[in-house]
Amino acid sequence: MQKLTPIEVYERLFTAYGPQHWWPAETPFEVMLGAILTQNTSWQNVEKAITNLKTHDMLHCESIAASNLHQLAEMIRSSGSYLQKARYLQHFSQFYVQNGQRSGLINRPQSLLRKQLLALYGIGPETADSILLYAFDKPVFVVDAYTKRLFTRLEHFDHQLAYDNIQHYFQQRLPESLPLFQEFHALIVEHAKRYCRTKPLCSQCPLLDHCPTAACSTLEIGSNTDT
Repeated sequence: MQKLTPIEVYERLFTAYGPQHWWPAETPFEVMLGAILTQNTSWQNVEKAITNLKTHDMLHCESIAASNLHQLAEMIRSSGSYLQKARYLQHFSQFYVQNGQRSGLINRPQSLLRKQLLALYGIGPETADSILLYAFDKPVFVVDAYTKRLFTRLEHFDHQLAYDNIQHYFQQRLPESLPLFQEFHALIVEHAKRYCRTKPLCSQCPLLDHCPTAACSTLEIGSNTDT
C-alpha cells in the first residue's frame, strides 16, 4: 500500500471537505481565549463559555486581567476545570496587557514569542502553537490529538513520538505557509470528527485506499463475517 505524503493527505482532505474557515472567532484575543478554553473539552462547551463572557462584557483582556477569579470561573463553567482555566485566562491576560497586547507582541521573533507563551501558567505546546498560528499569524504546525491519531493510523510515526518531533516531521515535509498550516489543522479536525474517530468509520473515508489501519479493519470484519 502506497503511503500518502503529508501534502497529499492535505490535498485529499481539502478535496473532500473544502475550506474550513477556522478558527471561529471575531477577534485575535477571542482566538487566544478559545485556544486556552478548549483544553480537554469540546468546542461546543468553549462556545458556551465565550458567549457567556460576551454577555457579561468580559471578552476583553483588561477585564479578564482585573477580574474576580471566582466570578470569572463561573462564567466559563461550561468549559470544564473552570477554576483552573480561569487562572489560565487571568494569567495570560495579565501577560498580554503588560506586553502591549497584540501590537506589542506580534513583531517578536516566533521562537521568542513561543518560549514566552510556554512559560505562562497553563499553556502547553499545542495551546501556544494554536495562538501563534491563528492569533499572531505565525507559520507553525499545530499538533493535536487528532493529528497524532490520523498519522499514526497512516503509519507515518508511532503514537509515542514527542510533540516537538511530530511538529518537526511535518515542517520538514510541508512548505512553510501560514494558509496551508491553518487549513491543514482545520481539515484534520473535521476529518477526525467525521471518520477518524476513536472508533473509526472507515468505509466512506477519503483516505481509505491508503490507510493500513482501515485495511486491517476491513480484513478483520471480513474474517468475522466468514466465521
